[in-house]
Amino acid sequence: MNTFNQIIRGILFFALALFGMAMAFIFMISTAIAVGILYIVARVKGRPFGARAYWEQRRQAAPAARKPIFPTKDVTDIEMREIP
Repeated sequence: MNTFNQIIRGILFFALALFGMAMAFIFMISTAIAVGILYIVARVKGRPFGARAYWEQRRQAAPAARKPIFPTKDVTDIEMREIP
C-alpha cells in the first residue's frame, strides 16, 4: 500500500510540474507578444523603443507636470509631542 501511495504521489507531482511548465510557457509567449506589439506601435509612431528612451521621455515630462504640494517658504518650525 505504501508503494502504491508513492506512485500516486509521484504521478500527481509530475502532472503538477507539467501544468506549471505549461503555465510558464504561456506566460512567456504572451509577454513576447505584448512586447512585440509595443515595438510595432513604437515604430509606427516613429518613437524609439527601449527602456532608456522611455525613461528619458518620462524625465522630460515630469518637471513640467509636477507642482509643489506645499508652499515651502511658509514652513519654518514644527512642534513635537510625546504620547505617554
